[in-house]
Amino acid sequence: MSSGSIAFMPLLPWLWLGLLGLGLVAVLGFGLWRRARGVALRLAAGAALAITLAGPVYVIEQRKAQPDVALVVRDVSPSQEIGARSLAAERDVAYLRQKLSRMPGLEVRVVDTGAAPGSVTADPGTRLFSAVSEALADVPKARVAGIALVTDGQVHDVPDPAARSFDAPLHVLLTGQPGEGDRRLVLKQVPAFGIVGKSIAMILRVEDLGGSAAERSQYPATARVTLRRDGGAESSLEVPVGQDVQVPLTLDHEGATVLEAAVAPGPKELILDNNRAAVVINGVRDRLRVLLISGEPYPGERTWRNLLKADPSVDLVHFTILRPPQLMDRTPVRELSLIPFPMRELFDEKLFQFDLVIFDRYHQNVLLPYDYLDNIVRYVREGGALLEADGQGREREGDSGLGFGLFDTPLAQVLPTIPTGKLLDQSYKPKLTPLGLRHPVTDSLPGAGEGGQNPSWGRWFHEIDVTPRDGDVLMSGVDGAPLLVLNRVGKGRVAQLLSDDLWLWTRGFDGGGPQAELLRRMFYWLMKEPDLEENDLRASIAGDRLTILRKSLHDDNTAVTVTGPDGIPLDLNLTKSAPGRAGTTLEIHRSGLYRVTDGTRTALAAAGALNPVEFAEVVTTPDKLAPVVAASSGGIVWTGGDARLPDLREIGADGNAAGPGWLGFRRGRDYVVTGVTETPLLPPWVGFLGVAGLLALAWWREGR
Repeated sequence: MSSGSIAFMPLLPWLWLGLLGLGLVAVLGFGLWRRARGVALRLAAGAALAITLAGPVYVIEQRKAQPDVALVVRDVSPSQEIGARSLAAERDVAYLRQKLSRMPGLEVRVVDTGAAPGSVTADPGTRLFSAVSEALADVPKARVAGIALVTDGQVHDVPDPAARSFDAPLHVLLTGQPGEGDRRLVLKQVPAFGIVGKSIAMILRVEDLGGSAAERSQYPATARVTLRRDGGAESSLEVPVGQDVQVPLTLDHEGATVLEAAVAPGPKELILDNNRAAVVINGVRDRLRVLLISGEPYPGERTWRNLLKADPSVDLVHFTILRPPQLMDRTPVRELSLIPFPMRELFDEKLFQFDLVIFDRYHQNVLLPYDYLDNIVRYVREGGALLEADGQGREREGDSGLGFGLFDTPLAQVLPTIPTGKLLDQSYKPKLTPLGLRHPVTDSLPGAGEGGQNPSWGRWFHEIDVTPRDGDVLMSGVDGAPLLVLNRVGKGRVAQLLSDDLWLWTRGFDGGGPQAELLRRMFYWLMKEPDLEENDLRASIAGDRLTILRKSLHDDNTAVTVTGPDGIPLDLNLTKSAPGRAGTTLEIHRSGLYRVTDGTRTALAAAGALNPVEFAEVVTTPDKLAPVVAASSGGIVWTGGDARLPDLREIGADGNAAGPGWLGFRRGRDYVVTGVTETPLLPPWVGFLGVAGLLALAWWREGR
């Protein structure tokens, strides 16, 4: 096609032409003022000269029409897998492609976008308009005939209508059906962390979406919600539908706590994925309160005190018995320390406020009544932690056995060993036992040596000989005698270190040893640090790999079962990697919560978003896209089920682009120029001859 227009190619710069024109006007104006003859002819000659110098030409452009672009964006996000939406989307796209491709000069582009079902990614939701911007980045706005979104309407990057990046009709083909309904569980407010042992609040809400108002009025007013922590036992509560409900929680351990919540199915359901939600809450301890009782002054008590005081998370209460009663003087019991010893306050009123109680070189000597020791037994059984460390003992007169020890008290109920009555006074190096090589408290201790039998640590010289009756022996001393024993009692934990020579390592004697690391691990095992559990199953996710690790004090060949977000179980065998360690990795392809169990223990790990935005709302709706569609003069049609597909029409640049039963695409607004033909309208020689002739006539007229 071609198009003509008049243009100018001046023989002189426009500035000169302007000055010349002013001069001619001045001369002609003077002539008119003097009423000179031939002024009209001179005016005509001036105009002819101006036109000749302006160089008028007739320009003919050879134009080539550019094809318009119709963009079809198919939503392939997980919510499109609900019901028959994906089938409807496939049918709609095929229909649009077929009809639009029949329009001459129209290029059809089809883009699939949205997180694919099951992908392990971040959770941006359904972002159709980002795909529109990318697909049309190389297309001028004038060439965009129209955009068709094939979706369920749940789009999470809808722009402000005035800020949209396109100037073309936007049409929406909804793949669902009117009247859909669904129930969802929303965790509206969940703290990211909480203090262990203190209550925190979570706010949840159950909503019944979709359906008509008449239908919703017939729905039950309450729903049952179940809660489960770290894969443990379930608890349930009845909550009102459509209202925020505050649920109190108390964290019972440090580290990550995975909280799962689920609501019973509602009267209408599209999916059950949004009936469940999970969050991770990190538990932290406010302050670890430790009570340290030293039975007498000696170099080792500074080791315990300095280590505990160096930890900013530890709040230490330390008492040292300066003059024990066995000195047989008349000093009152309550004056055996620099301040009165607050027995009742510590062991009766405030005992359960401590996270750990340590008896260091302490011997029962009528200082603590048995009632208080009974309190300590109850404290341990109900979840407290007790550490006894001693290596000296005290002999009764005429008795070869050890007396005045804590085993002669009610504490014998929770202590894991029985003293034999011997003190082992000889040089030895502490060694790790086979269990010690596996236990997190002692495994990989620096300097332990190959197999724990040739340590590079310094020597110790004292040890109480005992017979273990419970617990795990992690370190041995003289001739393999138990040196460090750990045990679980009821809900609590107990440790015995049967020597008081730990301070020699602190002083660097004979090369020293890892006393700080050993005590740190022992303290935190007693206070139930998750990373120091000796029989544990862990799962973690990095990228698209699920890593499973099982720690055990004994060889365990039990297979584990992995259940992913799709609910399909998978059995896996673990491979031994070190003493007490076995694990494996698994490639995963879905985001969500993964549950790993070996029959007795359960571990949870989260991939991507635990509560995907994509499943937060799944009821098909036109409401989110309606403002942008209206601003672009487009249309919205329902195509799910047996709905009739709309007619597609070509329309002009103006007017509505949609009507009852039809959608329009604008055409023919852009082109490129392939050639130009220029034809002078007044050749210069013709113009100058005309000017000369007119001037000659003017002189002739003036001469008469």
